Amino acid sequence: MVLTLRHRTAAATAVLAVSLGCAAVVTAPAGASSGRAMAAAIVDPALRTAHGTVGIVVTGTTAAERAVVRAGGAITHELPLIGGFSAKVPASDVPTIAKVPGVTTISLDRPTHVQSAPGTYNNLPSVYKKVTNGSKLASSGGNGQGINIALIDTGVTALPDVAGSIVPITPDVSGLGQQPCLNLAGDGTCNDLYGHGTFMAGIMVGNGSASAGKYVGMAPQAGIVSVKVAGATGASDVSTLIAALQWVVQNQAVYNIRVLNLSLGTDSTQPYAIDPLDYAAEKAWQAGIVVNVAASNRGPAAGTISDPANDPFVVTVGAIDDKGTNGLNDDVLPNFTGRGPTASDGLAKPDVVAPGAHIVSLAAPGASITTQFPSTMAAPYRRGSGTSMSTAVVSGLEAQMLSLQPLLTPNRVKYMLTSTAHPDASSDLMSVGAGIVDGSAALSAPAGVANVGVAPSMGTGSLAASRGTTDVVLSDSNQTVLDASSGDLTSTLSDFTEGASWFGASWFGASWFGASWFGASWFGASWFGASWFGASWFGQPDSAEDYGASWFGSAWYGSWDQ
Repeated sequence: MVLTLRHRTAAATAVLAVSLGCAAVVTAPAGASSGRAMAAAIVDPALRTAHGTVGIVVTGTTAAERAVVRAGGAITHELPLIGGFSAKVPASDVPTIAKVPGVTTISLDRPTHVQSAPGTYNNLPSVYKKVTNGSKLASSGGNGQGINIALIDTGVTALPDVAGSIVPITPDVSGLGQQPCLNLAGDGTCNDLYGHGTFMAGIMVGNGSASAGKYVGMAPQAGIVSVKVAGATGASDVSTLIAALQWVVQNQAVYNIRVLNLSLGTDSTQPYAIDPLDYAAEKAWQAGIVVNVAASNRGPAAGTISDPANDPFVVTVGAIDDKGTNGLNDDVLPNFTGRGPTASDGLAKPDVVAPGAHIVSLAAPGASITTQFPSTMAAPYRRGSGTSMSTAVVSGLEAQMLSLQPLLTPNRVKYMLTSTAHPDASSDLMSVGAGIVDGSAALSAPAGVANVGVAPSMGTGSLAASRGTTDVVLSDSNQTVLDASSGDLTSTLSDFTEGASWFGASWFGASWFGASWFGASWFGASWFGASWFGASWFGQPDSAEDYGASWFGSAWYGSWDQ
């Protein structure tokens, strides 16, 4: 699979598709220079070996459509959201179409498969706060007060349910005053243009103001430190995630960050002991932050735990379907939730599970997910399913626990959750780990800490390998493909230094994460490309449940109910 990123400085990226049930798409920056417009379009490398008639997604001016028709192709769908269209054309004509002035990008239109099957569905909204006993913690005064959760995601739109929880930050960059997020996405706004981050924020800290208290998140008095790493297409590179993690570590004390939510991941199989992304996640753990990572939505096969969820230190969260009831006897294990053991190290994962099916949370107005998958619920709410959602439930639960016992360490929190979890939905430890979390029982856990004797990551491995099966394409004149043999360029086209300088003290200084991540060429740039692991819809049909539309193995582990 190949990803494409257009950045004024030709940055490398990994991305999520925003499709109309048919395509992995790419979009060009609105501010592209006139000189670049005359150059050949960026072409998905997958098309270079295609034969016969192929489906493509094209962005550009109306001249692009005329060029396709002249080449003997047929327009199949207009895609105004991305300023383009899909078409069927002879593969041999793709190079010719790419040279037409006004054509900016051409991507392979990959097949999709809906993760649903005929049957009678039980799509009752989850009662996740009751099932995890977060409601009991709330009745005891544990509502997340005094605790901030870092959310590395697609941004948070300040809807009434979460606006009061967004912690203002001051990026250490000349000319940037107080902001509602740290923005590494390059789109100039802290709003959620994709729709994933706002949904996670609602699960964790939503106060239910738009529903008269019906849809209240886990810890409505906790704060959200929003670190935005992706824009309207959900695009983000591993190097950007690492930069975000470094900022969180550097600013942990400044913003009282006690919990970190990572509802994302790659399919990398690099051993955790050398993987840079695992290493960065561990640095947050060592800084006193409880790091929660989504197992993945690539189940039901074994060995489908994502990176950095494959790290032994972090809390890796899988998903169960609570069927909308408080009891556990009717819970089931969705096919989508990632299973252990970890692919490279054979470690038992996930650590725990939480409700992750038919979760009600916030729909960011105008965001890609909101537009592509309209909800039948009254705004601003919608439902979603995935390990993204179950991870956010656990992050919120931990904020509740920490608000009642603020001296808890990450290793203690993990032990408390795993030692008191209940068997649920499956007897397979590689599917549910210790079981479903119970916040109330966790506060009375026996003495003990997690991760005793576990060897930490050294981070000396390859950044390219952290990206997994993703290849990336630069928007230079040669459309250079970056893969495992192409070196370790970051999203700012700087070298990713490995070895002692990577895991030494300099990693936390301005020498690597500094003003270059916030330069003029970064803000205002656009991200675009195909799906992180391909454009297919994830998972296998489940004859009993419809968990909505999603992307196979997508970086953001969610699907979207109607």
